[in-house]
Amino acid sequence: MILVTGATGNVGRELVAQLPAAEVRTLDRGTGADLGRPETLAGALEAVDTVFLIWPFLTAEGATATLDAISQQAERVVYLSSSAVRFGRDTDPITRLHSDLEQAIQQSGLEWIVLRADTFASNALGWAGQIRAGDVVRGPDNAATAVIDPGDIAAAAVRVLLDPQPGTTHTLTGPGVLSRADQVDILGTTLGRTLTFEPTPFDEARAQMLADGRPQALVDALLTSAERRPRSDLVTTTVAELTGRPARTFLDWAGRNAGAFSPR
Repeated sequence: MILVTGATGNVGRELVAQLPAAEVRTLDRGTGADLGRPETLAGALEAVDTVFLIWPFLTAEGATATLDAISQQAERVVYLSSSAVRFGRDTDPITRLHSDLEQAIQQSGLEWIVLRADTFASNALGWAGQIRAGDVVRGPDNAATAVIDPGDIAAAAVRVLLDPQPGTTHTLTGPGVLSRADQVDILGTTLGRTLTFEPTPFDEARAQMLADGRPQALVDALLTSAERRPRSDLVTTTVAELTGRPARTFLDWAGRNAGAFSPR
């Protein structure tokens, strides 16, 4: 039995759809179990062998207690981390979070497998409102990376969940390095429109995000990541090695999700 955390998210939803239904149990906000409250996890973990872990908090605080609770019943954790961990723990708060979680998992006594994923293609859904309303996408810029389809992350996760090799770390990327301007241009091609990305100064972006009601800690983490994380030219073949097919392009993802960007 596999417990999938974050089961309603972009990766978790795809993962649940791809795993054998009889072997899956889900944990999300609607189940009553809470990763931040280890005492609530016993029921969700009953008869579970493996936990697919997406950590939903901005720091690793409390992770050791949660991992202790998991280890009472499960044997193994597959953790969805970030490819940016390779830049160093102190690059930004998000990298620090994933680095700390990886360390905590490796010290937990559980068997472990780490999937380090690059930027999710589904992050572009955050631009949907702007694209439905006009032809300019405004927001903070960041360094280009090999953007990956969440469905490919899920497909790789299926392989390591069903055929585990404990103690391994896999870095998952898309097939090509893309900037935010590149992604917006591809979305325009998909929609048959000319779209433009207009970078927003970080101080202006911070003020807007706070005005929109986002928590300050989240805003600080996202913008620090955008400011500090270096460009990545890393492109791996790990998706193909694990799944037997190449990683899909952002154009492919955009075509499958075009409806999210079209006027309603």
